Amino acid sequence: MNHLQSIDPEIFGLVQQEEIRQRNKIRLIPSENYASAAVLQATGTVLTNKYSEGYAGKRYYEGQEFIDQIERLAIERAKQLFGTDHANVQPYSGSPANMAVYFAFCDPGDTVMGMSLPHGGHLTHGWKVSITGKYYRSVQYTVEKDTALIDYEKVRDLALAEKPKLIYAGATAYPRLLDFSKFGEIAQEAGAVFVADIAHISGLVAAGVHPSPVPHADVVSTTTHKMLRGPRGAILMCREAHQKAIDRAVFPGLQGGPHNHTTAAIAVALKEASTPEFKVYAEQVVSNATALADALLAHGFDLVSGGTDNHLILIDMTNKGHPGKVVSQALNTAGIVCNCNTVPYDPRKPFDPSGIRIGTPAITSRGMKEPEMKQVAAWMDQVVEHIGDEDFLDSTARDVAEFCKGFPPPGLGNNGSL
Repeated sequence: MNHLQSIDPEIFGLVQQEEIRQRNKIRLIPSENYASAAVLQATGTVLTNKYSEGYAGKRYYEGQEFIDQIERLAIERAKQLFGTDHANVQPYSGSPANMAVYFAFCDPGDTVMGMSLPHGGHLTHGWKVSITGKYYRSVQYTVEKDTALIDYEKVRDLALAEKPKLIYAGATAYPRLLDFSKFGEIAQEAGAVFVADIAHISGLVAAGVHPSPVPHADVVSTTTHKMLRGPRGAILMCREAHQKAIDRAVFPGLQGGPHNHTTAAIAVALKEASTPEFKVYAEQVVSNATALADALLAHGFDLVSGGTDNHLILIDMTNKGHPGKVVSQALNTAGIVCNCNTVPYDPRKPFDPSGIRIGTPAITSRGMKEPEMKQVAAWMDQVVEHIGDEDFLDSTARDVAEFCKGFPPPGLGNNGSL
């Protein structure tokens, strides 16, 4: 990075500080991960210099002979990995990808249905502050108050009563398996297009650790930078019957030229995700999440739904006497990074919620396994017991940094540079 250091030492310095942070802290935000060196290198190539509006073989600009090959590789790898009829690898990220789905199938004012954000859904599944909740008539399903689980009969009743044009299944803070088969049956009965948003669990789906929505869904949406360990991008997959609608919605409906450097990095990540090693990784992610959940329960933490089936754990901090924001800030000071999060039926406000959300993708990428989960849980328990004791938090941060030296993150050079 000598050119960056020479031209803009200020940005160079901040990048270096961020690298140090990623090395020295235990990163538990479930939507974050470590991209491989190959993915990072593909992202930083000369492909960023090329404009490529259109699709492979049908571009508006000349000079696409290599870009077309890269995009076709990414498409074929996505189709093979997930077993889908069609894949569009051009969406800039998850939210634009989801917007393209609405644009493909809905008109403003149409009824759409998704999981309520405070109950674990995503903004783009029709939540009221999102454009998806303002341009469309959104109805939201929730989880049960006593179990924090989805009641599929109630989802069915809501769908049959409201007759949505589109039904979204997917979550950002739901620690249990999603029954895509049931969602598919409900959507078919209600006459709705069924969209599965697997942004959080796509790596688990690709590895066969979570049931796949592909046999049941009309469209499958995913980001590429979470469990897939790719660049910050997205993929839309669909049945052949919807190929034209999806492609037209992405371009020219919502986007101009694709980010070719990102497309190349997506192709690399998909190749990596097709290996036996990635399957072992995905299985370990779930094993680590289960072990971490069990250890936290032993320390008296209140886990929403009582545990986890996937990579994610949602914790209600009410019984510990601290709101989620205070806990997440204290953990960060102590070298453990998570995010505060609403819990179902949370009496507190979204920016000052009762819960925190953690996950195991990034720490599993570093090679941590079940024994390390017990240590992480013990540190979390100690931090909560010492909130307000800055000396203790700083001391813990030093211990965490030393601990992290034994688990070098992939993608970051051993000599302390990218």
